[in-house]
Formats: sequence, structure tokens, C-alpha cells
Amino acid sequence: MRYLQTLTLAGALAALLAVAACSKDKSIDQPAKLTPLTPKLRVQRIWSAGVDDKKAAVLRLGLGLSVADNRLYAAGHRGDLVAFDLASGRVLWRAHTRAPLAGGTAASAALVLVGSSDGQLFAFKAANGAMLWKVRLNGEVLAPAAISERLIAVRTVDGKLHALSPADGHELWSQEQQVPRLSLRGTARPVIAGDLVLCGFDNGKVLAANMTDGSVQWEATITPPHGRTELERLADIDSAVGVSGQDVYAVGFQGRVAMLALDTGQIWWSHEASSYRGLTLGEDMLYVATADGEVIALKARSGAELWRQKALLHRGLSKLATMDDAVVVGDFQGYVHWLDKSSGALAARVSTGKTRISTAPVVAGNTVVVVNDRGQVSAFRVTPLARAPATDRRKAPATDRRKVPETPAPTREESQ
Repeated sequence: MRYLQTLTLAGALAALLAVAACSKDKSIDQPAKLTPLTPKLRVQRIWSAGVDDKKAAVLRLGLGLSVADNRLYAAGHRGDLVAFDLASGRVLWRAHTRAPLAGGTAASAALVLVGSSDGQLFAFKAANGAMLWKVRLNGEVLAPAAISERLIAVRTVDGKLHALSPADGHELWSQEQQVPRLSLRGTARPVIAGDLVLCGFDNGKVLAANMTDGSVQWEATITPPHGRTELERLADIDSAVGVSGQDVYAVGFQGRVAMLALDTGQIWWSHEASSYRGLTLGEDMLYVATADGEVIALKARSGAELWRQKALLHRGLSKLATMDDAVVVGDFQGYVHWLDKSSGALAARVSTGKTRISTAPVVAGNTVVVVNDRGQVSAFRVTPLARAPATDRRKAPATDRRKVPETPAPTREESQ
């Protein structure tokens, strides 16, 4: 169950009661058991490393990875920021913040940013890890920042969107949305698209602000709060929106996924869904990991559902990533799963250990990198599994033919 944060005692009590109720009924939300599958991809671990020591406490929100110029950046909640060579895993530099890092990393060719749960944002030189500046904001930083040449955009849990100068971190402008009395613990990562800064909020809205002065260009309600209790009215957008050309895509908790116009915020279509991990775009498709652990594929232009995979129900999925012909996702037991883009069938699976993977896998070419909630980083090389020629299969001894039960195919719904 995703953590809740609240501004009132009543909200906290409601959250505790909900957790207690869930724990009493063992039949509720039992994670799907993984069944053997016939792999369609070859997944080879190429390196692994730790950011924190193995005894570090589990950080439930995770600390997301970032990649820029063949370097991978990872942070540990004990305060270390580490730059790895993406190909080999060699440590290029390590910086110490002595802060409880919580926001994950953001990187460009020149700059690496990381936020903390005590409201600080740190900027480092990408080349050598030298600290350039740090600023203190009024609220926790629980999501990575967005970087452009003109500004840095960062969300804090108090409902504020801050725009900072990349040169020294001074504030250029800020926007604020009302925070509900009870919300999920987490915030959305801002996205910079053209002259706009886009961000989702805990009240179920997406806001578009002018990059120059912060003026609101539009705001749209993706997930209208509904219900009688504070729990029923949770409507957080805790993930980054997706942008493709002039289209914006967003998804909220206990709400819907929607396509909006970038210039006006007009909603073109919506599809019922509930997610706090967010959506991922891939060519003419978008993919959503739902709060229940389903993976859904929708046509980006119409919202028509192409397939729905239920084999990972209640496995606490991470945000999705896409690569070539596959969708990649981590789960609460440290497994990484690859799903076929066209059908949703499970194509491969590897284990990274027993610790949850909360943040999205990072894809660079045929390399996939994940980090678990203890800060252990694993990098994999993924290639198609070559099929043996038919003549070779006929000559193979019967004793070499292994029949492995496959995971059931997902439910498929043809587009209208």
C-alpha cells in the first residue's frame, strides 16, 4: 500500500484505520504468483554496484536514476551521489551531501541535481562532482527536478512548483496549488515542453506555467476528487506527464488517464485508470502501470485499449520504461519484467534480489538499469533470443526439449 501523508490528525487516523483493515483480511490484494515462462529475450547482467551499504534502511519512494552522456547518476538516502560509467559500472566520482536524499537524480550534460527530504536541492558539476550550489526550499523534495538551459523546475510537498536559476539556484518564480488534507506521499516531476513548465498536483490537476514569468497558461482537472471520505477522495497526480508533439498525457490515482492539448489544456479523450506510478510513451502507444498492478496499453491518439496484462496483479509495480519491442517494469520482490509491446505477453524476467524496485528502469540503447530501494544498482544487456533453424530443432534429441509452461496471455480488446 502506498504511503499517505496528511496535514491533519483526522487524516492520519483514517489512513491508519485503512491499513489496519487491509491487514486483517489476508485474501485482499494478494500478489500474483510468478509462473514459469519461455523467454523471448536474452537478459545478461553486465554490472552491479551499491550506492548505500547493504544495511541501509529501505526507502519506500526509491531514488530514481538518470543518464546523460553515457554516465549513470544514482543517489543514496544517506547522502551520497555517485556517477557511474554506464557501460562498465566504474565509479567516476562520488559526492557527499550529508543530507537525507529523497528526490532522485536529474542530469544534463553539465549539471546533476538531487533533492532531499529536509527541503534542500543540490547542484553538482557533471564532469567531476564538484558542488556548484545548494538552496533550501520550504518543503520536502520527493521527485527529481527538470532541467533546461533557462531554468530548473522542482516540486515540493507543500504544493509549490519552483523555478530556479541553473547558474546559482536563486528563485525565478513559483506557483502553488492547494494540498488536500490527505494525499499520497509523493510528488510529480515537472516537465519542460517548449516555453511551458507542466506539472501534476495532489488535487488531481495539471498546471501549465509560462517559463518566463510563471504565469498560468492553463490548468486541467484529470482526476476530480469524489466520494465521502478523505481516502475515497484521493486524486493525486504523483508522476510526470508525458509530452509528444502538441499532445500531453497524464494519469491520476483513482481517476483516469487523459490526453490534453499542449497549448490550451483541452482534454481530447480520457480512459478510466488509477495509477500513482504514471505512464510511459512509446511511438504511437502509451503504457500505464495501474495501482492494482495491471499493465495497460492504449493507442495514443484515441485512447483505445489494445491489451491489458494481469499476470503482475498486486506486485507493487514501478513506473514503466520502453525499449525496442518491449515494456520494462520492476516489482516489490526485486524482479524486472519485460512485456511484449504488441501483445503484452511476458517476454523475460530476472531477479535483482529481494528488495522492492520503486522507480522506473532506465533504458539506454540495449542497456537497462534498475535500482532497488536499498540503493543497489543492476545493469543488464538485453538482446533478442535467436531462434534455432527448423532443421536444428528436428535433429535435437527428445531429451533436450524442455516444455516450460507459459504465463497466460493477457486479455485483449480490439480498438474501436
